[in-house]
Amino acid sequence: MAGRTLTIATDAQTAPPVALVRRARTINRALAEVYPDAHCELDYRNPFELLVATVLSAQCTDVRVNQVTPALFARYPDAATMASADRDTLEELIRPTGFFRSKAESLLGLSRDIVERFGGVVPGRQSDLVTLRGVGRKTANVVLGNAFGIPGITVDTHMGRLARRLGLTVNEDPVVVERDLMALIERREWTLWSHRVIFHGRRRCTARSPQCGSCEIAALCPSAPGAKVRQER
Repeated sequence: MAGRTLTIATDAQTAPPVALVRRARTINRALAEVYPDAHCELDYRNPFELLVATVLSAQCTDVRVNQVTPALFARYPDAATMASADRDTLEELIRPTGFFRSKAESLLGLSRDIVERFGGVVPGRQSDLVTLRGVGRKTANVVLGNAFGIPGITVDTHMGRLARRLGLTVNEDPVVVERDLMALIERREWTLWSHRVIFHGRRRCTARSPQCGSCEIAALCPSAPGAKVRQER
């Protein structure tokens, strides 16, 4: 996924229908009322810690990552120390997050990249972040949106699932889903939209047992039982 660029359609032929844009933004406002405190649930104190925590969160819960990172950052507080980490020690520290060997490879690689190419400082541009080993658009958007205040849409499994259930995209490719949503949601809302949707995906619209009967946005969802929402496609 690294290195792929996005373009947002702006011409009348390819722009999303106005009704779909309105519904997407209505959904965003409704989710803002349901989850007024939606935020990144990974614990971090700086961009490097968030970058590492986001890499560790792949196929792992944020709760588990937050249990692991205090000891990890006590030993390796920055890119320079992690770049020179003993692999076996690093793997043991992150073992509870799963896939610890491949994650250790990513952490060692991205730390060395940051030291060698960015003076030990996590870059604040997506074009730079996605050149780091083990970092794709999803991770880059998490870091930019939360550590640098640069809006971005994070397409994880929850975002992809809900975007399709809500009829906001028909695509599976995370990069294409991101593009579709960027065209629907106001740029200033991209990061908060991501938090709200992820909160909803974890708490209400789960993968196996979505709680449609008590869902606060069921009236706006074409996938809800008895839905009357028309697909604006």
